[in-house]
Order: sequence, then C-alpha cells, then structure tokens
Amino acid sequence: MTDHASASESTAPTLGVLIYSDDRTTRQQVALALGRRPAPELPAIRVVEVATEAFVTRTMDAGGIDVAILDGEATPFGGMGVCRQLKDEIFNCPPVLVITGRPQDAWLATWSRADAVVPRPLDPRVLAEATAHLLRQRVAGAPVA
Repeated sequence: MTDHASASESTAPTLGVLIYSDDRTTRQQVALALGRRPAPELPAIRVVEVATEAFVTRTMDAGGIDVAILDGEATPFGGMGVCRQLKDEIFNCPPVLVITGRPQDAWLATWSRADAVVPRPLDPRVLAEATAHLLRQRVAGAPVA
C-alpha cells in the first residue's frame, strides 16, 4: 500500500482516493491522471494505492476514503466483483468508479453497482472529470447519481 500524501499536505484537509489494481503501471497511470486535485475547486487528494482485494477491503473498512477507483481487469479479483462486494458490505459505501477493459463492458459495471465507469484506453481528462464529479457529490453530502 502506498500513500502519496506529503508531510506538508498532511495538515491540510484532503480527500482520500483509493486506487486498486494488481498492475503497478495502471495504479500510477490513474494517480498521474488525477494529479494533486482532479478539479480546482476541490481540496487536494490523498491517493492510497492497493494491489490486492484484501487491502481494498481493509482500507475501505478503516474509513477515510472518499472515492474508490477499481481496475475491472485486475486479477485474481476484478474491480467489478470487488465493487459489488463493497456496495453489499459497507454501510454508506463511498462512491466507486470502475475502469473497464473496453467501452462495451459498461453494462457489466451496472451489475457491480459502480457509481461511474471509465473505459480503457484511459483518457486522463475523462478519468479526472468522472472522479471530480463523484468527489463533488461526496463533499456536498449528496447521493451519487
């Protein structure tokens, strides 16, 4: 598990973003797309990278995560199955964005109860906008739609 918050950022309010993928390159690509803040009006984000389903569950149970971004192509536990499990098991589960293998897989994310879906190949702007949308709703306390 990697936490990208610097010492100076630890005192400022931040939003927690969990990134799950078994592929380190995918986790880094997502973190780079988000930058320090996915939208100028939002607080800075604190990225928590995890590579296993067990750490996703542990981290989400511990709290402090405002949005989870899950790789639908991760192995051995794909992000869609992990999303469904989180939605079933965590009361007031934070919003979840699932990265699908291709645009045609978006219908599968409906089964997983993902709040947003972004297909591969990843477009950094689309990923940042989708994440910002979920974070805005989370900050406002509004239900994710």
